[in-house]
Amino acid sequence: MSNSGGLSWFGVFRLSLVQASIGAIVVLTTSTLNRVMVVELAMAATLPGLLVALHYFVQLSRPKFGHQSDKGGQRTPWIVGGMALLGLGGILAAASAGVMAVSNISGIALATVAFLMIGAGVGACGTSLLVLLASSVSPERRAPAATMTWLMMIVSFAVTATVAGAFLDPFSFTRLLVVTSVISGLALTVTWVATLGLEKSVALGPAAAAEAEATHASAQNPDAQATPRRFIDALKQVLAEPHTRVFGLFVFISMLAYSAQDLVMEPFAGAVFGLTPGESTQLGGKQYGGVLLGMILVALIGRWAGAAGQGVLRVCLIIGCLASAAMLASLATAGFSGPPWPLEANVFLLGLANGVYAVAAISSMMTLVSCGTKGHDGTRMGVWGASQAIAFGLGGLAGTVVVDLVRMISSDVAIAYAVVFIIQALLFATAAWLALRMPRDAAVQQSSTSTRRAAALTPATQEL
Repeated sequence: MSNSGGLSWFGVFRLSLVQASIGAIVVLTTSTLNRVMVVELAMAATLPGLLVALHYFVQLSRPKFGHQSDKGGQRTPWIVGGMALLGLGGILAAASAGVMAVSNISGIALATVAFLMIGAGVGACGTSLLVLLASSVSPERRAPAATMTWLMMIVSFAVTATVAGAFLDPFSFTRLLVVTSVISGLALTVTWVATLGLEKSVALGPAAAAEAEATHASAQNPDAQATPRRFIDALKQVLAEPHTRVFGLFVFISMLAYSAQDLVMEPFAGAVFGLTPGESTQLGGKQYGGVLLGMILVALIGRWAGAAGQGVLRVCLIIGCLASAAMLASLATAGFSGPPWPLEANVFLLGLANGVYAVAAISSMMTLVSCGTKGHDGTRMGVWGASQAIAFGLGGLAGTVVVDLVRMISSDVAIAYAVVFIIQALLFATAAWLALRMPRDAAVQQSSTSTRRAAALTPATQEL
């Protein structure tokens, strides 16, 4: 660890392992268990869809979890505790499949409780993890750190699906429970080891030093406003910050556009271009290849830009949104052109633009989370995390609903998918406009300082 540079690369890797652990459990519950319910148990596909939506809905509690970690002054207990809750939820979700084979009502009830725990676990662990990462990493390392963290999660998806798949055959509900329990146990162990002593070792990082300076200044001025201890007071104070509201809206709109394509891309390739299931799956692989390349590209740009990285990343964020909009508009055109259109290149470039957008957005989040009223980093990150969860919960559902509605009006399937892609393109264009409105780091800090000086004239907010 470096006192001046914050978290080392090995420290970033350790926190990335926690993100990978979250992904390992989530992929089992949202993919494997989904298939088991629909195929092995012959349940309606709506059931796992509602359960996944429920786990996103519970993540509206992210601001509350973030506020609790703000009050305690430590993120590690919330990271480890959230992972424990997530792991237990994953185990109960696997157990619910076996119960469903005997009693649908009992199994669905257990699954409901399990997915509530999964959503709460992801919210508690993920929010505090991002705040710890943001407060510990030096500015020039934010883009590469964001890339490493999300790449580790993608890798965990692939590795978990492959390894778990190998051990699940020949399938039985007992095997499902054992495999899920082992993976959940490993995820909790990795999280505990990865975070052991890490938060204390970065206590002299740049963000922590700034926080200590603010605390010292507050001690010198006893009339200054105290940090609100009640959640509702903290939430009101955070939502009063213009940059928090603008970035929260940006996260919601851009993530809505990003997630809406998940459930329509492969059906579009099959219905309009005649691709087989294998070919459409390979097309999805090309898109993720583009995402990977875009993430690495932004990481390298951010590292190369050094101290000027935030301004460069802002440009990358806008370019990523506009390029995503352009590629989605191209896909809308592709539906009318048919097979002559270079679909693979179009989808790869869409993935590239998505990757640029994703890392630039995460890096911006890591920068802005410490701007504004001090002592509210967790609450602020929780607000943005809740915006992301709502967008992801609505995105996939909205895309499929729009396709079905348009097909009820028009028999031309190309028109149905074109409408979805155009809506996504407009959402990304709107996100780019919002990115232009977001203040720079220095401007937010200056505004925040003025706000704190003015607040010194008001009575302190007391804990009730």
